[in-house]
Amino acid sequence: MRDAPLVEGEYYHLYNRGVDKRSIFQDRTDLARFLQSIDEFNCIDPIGSIFMNSFNKDRKSKGKLIEIICYCLNPNHYHFVVKQLVENGISEFMKRLSGGYTQYFNNRYGRNGALFQGKFKSKRIDTDEYLLHVSVYVNLNNRFKGKPHLISESSWNEYLGRGGICLCKPDIILDRFKNSKEYEKFALSSLKDILRRKELEKELEF
Repeated sequence: MRDAPLVEGEYYHLYNRGVDKRSIFQDRTDLARFLQSIDEFNCIDPIGSIFMNSFNKDRKSKGKLIEIICYCLNPNHYHFVVKQLVENGISEFMKRLSGGYTQYFNNRYGRNGALFQGKFKSKRIDTDEYLLHVSVYVNLNNRFKGKPHLISESSWNEYLGRGGICLCKPDIILDRFKNSKEYEKFALSSLKDILRRKELEKELEF
């Protein structure tokens, strides 16, 4: 059980990893499926499965469960920063995402059982400063050891206006800066300081 309920209108850092630290993304096909799952499962009206939803000619949802601020998918773990839009929106979204992707992964690789290490972890983001720094931590999470891992994906390019997948609402962060270049400068200069924060490192280390 969680110590406190997840509240509408609040921001949260969500994260989890593969059971026994195993890989949850074996190749970019897996990444693409997870990203598709993020998009399609983020709706108030249940879609069933992605396969079933492919036959739905009218896929427009009446509303989203969460607003995705930023994300990073690494070979054996993931991070999100999200805003809950409706009651139980985060829990419902994560249940669909975890269950749907686990079923896909197990079918593809001929395995059974849990893929993720228990229930996802959540950390409430209670200040604007924390929100800015966590956005950097998540956007650049796949760059901590140098260049991004080949089997990884983040919302970094979306923040910099370099095209690609559009899953996020970066304006929530970027509106605090003159432009995306200023955010990029802030993010790159802040990265080392974030990694030095012992509390954050201990809390989010995988």
